[in-house]
Amino acid sequence: MDTSLIIRRASGLDLPQLLGLYPHLDPADRIPPLDVAERRFEELQKYHGSAILIGAAEGAIVTSCTLIVIPNLTRGGQPYGLIENVVTHAAFRGRGFGKQVLQAAVAEAWQVDCYKVMLMTGSKRPSTLAFYTSAGFQQNKTGFQIRRLAPRAESPD
Repeated sequence: MDTSLIIRRASGLDLPQLLGLYPHLDPADRIPPLDVAERRFEELQKYHGSAILIGAAEGAIVTSCTLIVIPNLTRGGQPYGLIENVVTHAAFRGRGFGKQVLQAAVAEAWQVDCYKVMLMTGSKRPSTLAFYTSAGFQQNKTGFQIRRLAPRAESPD
């Protein structure tokens, strides 16, 4: 059985499978109807350099993250990247697939001249923090947020 990962930008045709992957991020999260997902996907395409990256293995989408490239007026006008919605199907965790899709997102951000790429996690689990560190991210800033929706509940490993 081939367990290699093929990483690429998601297309609109991938949305049904992608929506099926997101409960592995938070089983209690509401999944939008397909027509809403299609509209949001079209909106994302308007942000130069932004993409939903997917990793496929064994004929299915098993990992994904979203890269948003944000225009910027500091750092000489270089944009910066924000990664969100990092998820790997529970049956495919521990194989390095999440790290590969994150590294692909960072590479895409560098391609469009981002000066930094950042992400946030609400997790305090050592395994989650170690995962992001092993993917090359440093925990060296303090994040603040104001929320309209409650944070995701932390699930056990």
